[in-house]
Amino acid sequence: MPDADRRDTQEKGFLNHMADKEQRPGRSNHAGKAPQAEKKLHEAVCVLLVELCERFTFFGIVCNMILFCTAKLGYRSHQAAMVNMCFVGTSTLTPVLLGWLAEYLVGRVKLVCICMFLHFLGTALLPVVSFPFEDVYIDRRHVLLTVPKREQKIVFYFALLTASLGIGGIRAIVCPLSAYSLEDCGPKELLSFFNWFHWLVNLNSAVVFVSISYIQQSVARNLGFLIPFVSGLMAMITIHMVRGEMIYKPKTDGSLLTTFGVIFSALKTRCVRYRYLSTGVASWLDHAKENHGGQYSETQVEGTKSLARLFPLFAFQVLYRTCVMQIPSGYYLQTMNSNLHFGGFVLPVAAMNVISIVPLLILVPILECINSWLFSSKDTGHSPTIYIVVGHLSAALSMMVAGFSEIHRKHFPQVEQTLSEEVLLVSSMPCFHLAPQYILLGVAEALVTPSCSLLSFWLVPGRMRGISMHFLALFNGAGCFMGAFFVQTAHAGTQGNWFPHLLHEGKLERFFFFLASLMMVNTLGFWTIAHRYNNLHQHCTNGFRGSLPGEKLLKHEKAIKHYNAVLESSPILPPVEKT
Repeated sequence: MPDADRRDTQEKGFLNHMADKEQRPGRSNHAGKAPQAEKKLHEAVCVLLVELCERFTFFGIVCNMILFCTAKLGYRSHQAAMVNMCFVGTSTLTPVLLGWLAEYLVGRVKLVCICMFLHFLGTALLPVVSFPFEDVYIDRRHVLLTVPKREQKIVFYFALLTASLGIGGIRAIVCPLSAYSLEDCGPKELLSFFNWFHWLVNLNSAVVFVSISYIQQSVARNLGFLIPFVSGLMAMITIHMVRGEMIYKPKTDGSLLTTFGVIFSALKTRCVRYRYLSTGVASWLDHAKENHGGQYSETQVEGTKSLARLFPLFAFQVLYRTCVMQIPSGYYLQTMNSNLHFGGFVLPVAAMNVISIVPLLILVPILECINSWLFSSKDTGHSPTIYIVVGHLSAALSMMVAGFSEIHRKHFPQVEQTLSEEVLLVSSMPCFHLAPQYILLGVAEALVTPSCSLLSFWLVPGRMRGISMHFLALFNGAGCFMGAFFVQTAHAGTQGNWFPHLLHEGKLERFFFFLASLMMVNTLGFWTIAHRYNNLHQHCTNGFRGSLPGEKLLKHEKAIKHYNAVLESSPILPPVEKT
């Protein structure tokens, strides 16, 4: 009897709740949805503006850093290339670190304010470092206010560090990938998003490389005061987002520390059991489960297992990222030592980077048509691994073409050329002869980057997607630092012959041929394992995704919400009052 009474009470409460909902005016739901849609649109616009401002300042710092380091700070060519690659690598890794700090130590709002201050401080210090104090005049006297090189370098490194920390915080907190609400998208929609997202970012970088590089190189001898202005604009938009409570707060179901903890726990338990016991498990990561003597739940271990399947994919992107980093390093030096005169106008060195961006801007709409046709067939779960293989091959060919272009460049007689008020002895070969190597790397970026983002995002459970993208960033950052390591090793091991300060006195082409050979091996290696990621639909249906208990529970919760929505709109119940 008590159970029956309890059921009657629950049913009466449910009917009273439904009756209350029916008595509400019908247009109140529509009125509530309209402000919600407007707020989401407002948030999306703010996130996009912050993203573009951040990329604008980032590319503005990178585009002419080598010229600044060699002409202003007196660095050797290989040192300037290493500084540039290390800055890009640090800016790639800091979002991972600061995202973890925001969740577990400092707090998102507090940390985003700190990062905005660091970003503005770093971008404001860069023009101060490069300001031509030696040209200051007072009362017809030339007053020398030159800052010693040592102090200049200290302030320069401090500015780069603070700017990279600010960039990392903005990317991790204000505009993370999860802020774009991609949870319910399929592989076709995800690939389309990543294609157009990188298209927009590269369009922004093209504007920066043309405008800011010209200002820095031809109009002003510094890094451009426009950069801190854009940083300040970004800060105001972010403050507006903070006050409007528009900072995205992701789910905290997992973390990098948990993933690393599962791996180390599995290794430790496996070593102990291998030595003393002989228990068989399906995967070595299963040793981290609580029922196998580990310290982690089945959900955490299964999520790490799905992520571990992507480690080979991540590993093969390291060397590819090293090749891509030749655009702001080795390719930049080649362009700087070529003839930049075009119809009486001196082209900015970094403007040649636009040649690598144009193929991406052209290919993305074409790839969209191809993907629409390939994904339209439900029988074949199209996977973009073929894009990655072709992109890696294109990067290897780019390195090879760069080597032959360097040999070709040194056959031209040398002429004097003025860059940033510095007279340099360069080859008379027109810089447009270097266009093929830029185009090939641009094609590689159009094919590889969106495809890797799709695989990293789609082939893991929903709660592991943020961690998967963090691991992709870690490996990309490792590729930048590996590029700096290769430059230092090539310069030191060959006594400056493979990466010389004056290109006509060395053999830079051998460095490019070395990278081309490594990249060919890397391409063949990835081709042998590409079949693991071939069929996206098969992975979905066979439980590769969404098979964790947490994922199933989430699906049941969504089904219950859908059932309640159906009850609310059911014609069996009295109709909703219309106004």
